[in-house]
Amino acid sequence: MTQRLPPSLTPLDTALAALLRGVDPVMPIELPLAEAAGCIAAGTPLLPARPPRDIAAVDGWALGANDLVGASSYSPLPLTELPVWVDAGDVLPAGCDCVLDIDAVELSGPLAQALAEGVPGQGVARAGSDIAQNTPAAAAGCPIDAVALLLARVAGADKMSVRRPRLRIVNVPGATATMQMIAGLARAAGFDVAADEAASRDATSIAEALDVSACDLLLTIGGSGVGRADATVTALAQRGARFVHGLALQPGRTAATGRLGKAPVLALPGSPGPAHAVWLALVLPLMDRLSGRQPRRTAPLPLARKIASSVGIAEVALLAEEHQAWMPLAVGEWPLQAVARADAWLLIPANHEGFAVGESVDAYLMRE
Repeated sequence: MTQRLPPSLTPLDTALAALLRGVDPVMPIELPLAEAAGCIAAGTPLLPARPPRDIAAVDGWALGANDLVGASSYSPLPLTELPVWVDAGDVLPAGCDCVLDIDAVELSGPLAQALAEGVPGQGVARAGSDIAQNTPAAAAGCPIDAVALLLARVAGADKMSVRRPRLRIVNVPGATATMQMIAGLARAAGFDVAADEAASRDATSIAEALDVSACDLLLTIGGSGVGRADATVTALAQRGARFVHGLALQPGRTAATGRLGKAPVLALPGSPGPAHAVWLALVLPLMDRLSGRQPRRTAPLPLARKIASSVGIAEVALLAEEHQAWMPLAVGEWPLQAVARADAWLLIPANHEGFAVGESVDAYLMRE
């Protein structure tokens, strides 16, 4: 049986508002540092100061700057005591506040003389200079990146508190490449991803795979169109999902959104371009809400070429940065080569006719 889209497509804003309604951030969990990469920080523990005391930043002689006033190679200054040699990382001896190079001190048996002056803090890493006392490894709501992991490891932490929503993806046979793309994007965004495949493309097989018992969000990939072999929407109806099919979004108009039980569910098209557009316009905002992520940054640049858009349907444009301007690559229809080249994306509202050449637009970066 052939599916049909409704004569009136659901506005993007309406579909997104329905998806986000009643959705709260998931509870934080603690993960080992290796597993926390990419997840969204949830009030990570405050780190102790590093270094905890003043230490040598370089190899050399530990001395007091006040004891070296006037010393030079032309006028060596005898030292009352033999200086202490320290390696980088050693705690400074009491009374020392600088570390001088090996050539700055001349030794002759039990006697020593300084050949250069020193400045307090020279060659020294002050207490708390790397990590100030009570600094968070990552701000709450921000992705945990390599620098945050470095801070945690240097401070001796072995776990971080994160929000890691559980995503279940059901692939309809024939959309494997798209499913792998979406799964990769979700893992990079810090989601706990479980992927499965329906036994076949018929509605009964797809319905059997729609399990929301252990996930915060369910995505299906493929089978949402109006072809004879597209049965995902029928499967959702068989499982009692409350959803709308057909969005005023291009690309991505054959997607479906709604609820299966209490879990949000989205049926993404099997074609990579439309699926990616639905991911950006609908899935990302929902994922950000579930993970408690801070708002994503945009980059304002002028357009190198105008963008024309049809009123009544939201469109997603792909952009590439060229000579400090945004060059439109694709609007409405997305060739894969445009997806591969894109540096940013821009959502054009349904009530907007587009943007003029030279007009500044705030675009979301593909890779922050």
